Amino acid sequence: MSKVIISCAITGSIHTPSMSPHLPVTAAQIAQSALEAAEAGAAIVHLHARDPETGEPVHTPEDFEPFLKVIKQGSDVVVNITTGASPYMPVDYRVKPAEVWKPEVASLNMGSMNFGLFPMLKRFQTFRHDWEPEMLEASHDLVFRNSFKDIRYALDTLNETGTRYEFECYDTSHLHNLHYFWTEGLVQAPLFIQTCFGLLGGIGAHPEEVLHMKRTADRLFGDDYRWSVLGAGRSQMQVAAQAAAMGGHVRVGLEDNLWLDKGVLAPSNAAQVTRVRRIIEGLGLEIATPDEARDILKLKGGDKVGF
Repeated sequence: MSKVIISCAITGSIHTPSMSPHLPVTAAQIAQSALEAAEAGAAIVHLHARDPETGEPVHTPEDFEPFLKVIKQGSDVVVNITTGASPYMPVDYRVKPAEVWKPEVASLNMGSMNFGLFPMLKRFQTFRHDWEPEMLEASHDLVFRNSFKDIRYALDTLNETGTRYEFECYDTSHLHNLHYFWTEGLVQAPLFIQTCFGLLGGIGAHPEEVLHMKRTADRLFGDDYRWSVLGAGRSQMQVAAQAAAMGGHVRVGLEDNLWLDKGVLAPSNAAQVTRVRRIIEGLGLEIATPDEARDILKLKGGDKVGF
């Protein structure tokens, strides 16, 4: 069994600053949190950008530049730039930072889906910024568009950069969509497939659903893929433990879950990395270093990025 890659999603675009004082917002906070996560054992950091004053998701190449360079100078961690960005943004805008900065990895959503964030309005009632409840409420009528045309645009744009992909699959159909692009020769093995569980609009987080996604990927891709998981919210560590025990890789981070224990906010991304590392090592497994992750995923190397 190969070593387990820990990815850490540092801030995302789903949670809002009023939900946790520990959510990184400024470039300095994002950089520091990413470096701490790497020090704790994350081989990959998955990055979004935010407005430093309001915490609202932003996504120009210039928004990424300050923390990309600090992370590169401070660590050999693999950098993964999102192209999911925010479901309210068009695909050309979402792809642009990865096009400019040419990271080793970029995330790529593999299908359109309902994207229900509004249940968080029941947990959180007080917000510092008007955009926060407005964004959550608007998700009652939100379809996160990732059409075949959109996916093809991202691949045509980024394949030329040597960037490889974290294929985010929120349901079985997304695996079949990826299989189509693979058979067309637009993506190359080994495919890094991130199966995502527990977000309203996607597949649930029951152990049988985790098994179902793994069995489907096995049938479609055989030995030509590397499997990783993320569990949203309370399912984060349970899904990670199940996948690690089955030979998979894991993703944690404040993008996916703000909590460390019931009723206890995670004080940092590094705290979640430390927790999942204990689980992995408790199973008798070892975590991958950034260079080992590069070898497992056949990445181009940190010396070939654009930052």
